[in-house]
Amino acid sequence: MANPWTGEVALTIDGERRVLKLTLGALAELEENLAEPSLVELVERFEQGRFSTRDVLALIVAGLRGGGWRGSSLDLVSAEIAGGPVEAARVAGQLLVRAFSLPGEGGGAGGAHRSAG
Repeated sequence: MANPWTGEVALTIDGERRVLKLTLGALAELEENLAEPSLVELVERFEQGRFSTRDVLALIVAGLRGGGWRGSSLDLVSAEIAGGPVEAARVAGQLLVRAFSLPGEGGGAGGAHRSAG
């Protein structure tokens, strides 16, 4: 089971339940891959509902890698995600919320959760 107190979110990919987490290393890698000066722009896009599929994929990959997975975005091109793109976007938003706030808090990237859900 995913532990929200440690920032974990669960997602089923190709029938296998995975635990995703945005660790410091995963966040740094995400920032580098998105070519953003900071993650603030990414959080703002989620809060405003302006995120792209590229944003969602980058967050899913970062979360998987933070959870110990060693793949890349290419490995997910033909992967079956339970719940499809909507579930992937919801999980991406939850990853941001849990990375930057405590469970139950409404601050931080809280809008990301609402926009992606």
